[in-house]
Amino acid sequence: MGEHVTTFRLPDLGEGLAEAEIVAWHVSEGDNVQADQPMASVETAKAVVEVPSPFTGKILKLHAKAGDVVATGKPLVEFELAPGVMQSEQPEATRSNGDANTVVGFMPVSDREWIERSSNDRRQRDRDTRVRAAPSVRMLAKKMEINLATVNATGRHGLITMDDVLNASDFKRGKSAYRMPALSEHLAGDFEALRGPRRAMAHAMSVSRDEIAMCTVFDDADVHAWPAGTDITSRAIRAMVAGVKEAPTLNAIFDPNGPSRRIFEAVHLGIAVDVGDKLFVPVIRNAEALSLADLRTEVQRLKEATRNRTIAPEELRDYTITLSNFGTLAGRYATPLVVPPTVAILGTGKMRRDVVATNNGVEVHKRMPLSLTFDHRCITGGEACRFLAAVIADLERSE
Repeated sequence: MGEHVTTFRLPDLGEGLAEAEIVAWHVSEGDNVQADQPMASVETAKAVVEVPSPFTGKILKLHAKAGDVVATGKPLVEFELAPGVMQSEQPEATRSNGDANTVVGFMPVSDREWIERSSNDRRQRDRDTRVRAAPSVRMLAKKMEINLATVNATGRHGLITMDDVLNASDFKRGKSAYRMPALSEHLAGDFEALRGPRRAMAHAMSVSRDEIAMCTVFDDADVHAWPAGTDITSRAIRAMVAGVKEAPTLNAIFDPNGPSRRIFEAVHLGIAVDVGDKLFVPVIRNAEALSLADLRTEVQRLKEATRNRTIAPEELRDYTITLSNFGTLAGRYATPLVVPPTVAILGTGKMRRDVVATNNGVEVHKRMPLSLTFDHRCITGGEACRFLAAVIADLERSE
């Protein structure tokens, strides 16, 4: 029977994610399953996704239980293949020493890669092995002074992940530069490990803090002329599109290793959505091509899908600029942090009625506070201010 038994390992569920948490199993040990039948719901830093069975056969063992965090590449399910079914017959399944390592069927993955070479000499580059890692991973490696060529890659097709870098550093071995002081009885107790989106946020914000030269400018838009029932979010998105038209460099991604940047015509706008104790950033594709009504419909769809945890992973990545409408909860101004490789984020604060001086005297107007953070390594102060001025001009239109 041994030749018909194989182990399915947790695949890379997209963009080099290092781990996933088992939310629920849809099968049990001893069950017979068909290829592409949903086996488990897992939560990554991106979303909750379904993992389908790569084989037709019988489940001999589940290597994790609900609530466990499983690293990419670690054993997930042990199968006894159905009679007459060989591993080589499973479409797109890759094997290493008899083990299946990727999801077959309908699991979406990203083929986008960033390649770094270790030498500027053409002949040397041709001889060197290419190092494959996302920009944020390369930033982290640079901060930790780790040579990516020496890191063991566990991601799909040799992609180096965030955890690969951390595993190669003192961080995973508890040798961080920061030392937790001895705690008194008032603070003593067990620590809760950060998981999923919250753990990804900790990594992203650490890289953002350490690598980006951030600068924030503040201003207010007078929205007194808005008719009743105006949707704040869709108006803010349209205003950001106007800002991009005036200052296209803010709708871009930046690679500090060049240094180089890529400016986009299409506005793929990420909008921060608070879901309980987690934060997700679904993406509105081609926002510049959508009407206010279309924007409102798309925002509502993405929010509902995010809160219901049904949003697809591809709708949570590859945004070119970000909106944080934190004012729907509280707060007038903030210093929102840019997440690499993007270069700008606009925060809209809580609107209030302010006393303002007009040509007709002193009046009370409704105003929207704005906070624009940008990466000063590749964005000038003039570009940022022109962007913000265009945003304000669009917001102050009556319709």
